[in-house]
Amino acid sequence: MNKSFDMELFLRAVLTGSHTTRQRHLRQAKAIQIAIANRWQRDNPWTWQRKHLVWFLHHHVNQRSESTRYYYLLTIHLLVHRLGKSWQFNR
Repeated sequence: MNKSFDMELFLRAVLTGSHTTRQRHLRQAKAIQIAIANRWQRDNPWTWQRKHLVWFLHHHVNQRSESTRYYYLLTIHLLVHRLGKSWQFNR
C-alpha cells in the first residue's frame, strides 16, 4: 500500500497568513495534486514539471471566475516557491 503524499507537511514551510488563508491554500493544493495524479499518475510535487501546472490552470481553472483563478495562481506560486523553481505563470 502506498502512503499518499502529505501536502500539508510539504507546504508548512511556506504557508503564512490567517488560518482561513492557510486552509484555502491547502485545499487548493490538494485539488491540484488530485488532478495531476489522475492525469499523469504523479501525486508527489517533487516529480511535477511546469507543464503539469500549466495544464491544471488551462483545463481546471480557466472557466472559473477571475477571483478563483487568482487564488489558484497564488497557491501555485506557493508550490513553485516550495519546490525551489523559478517557473513563471501568467494570469
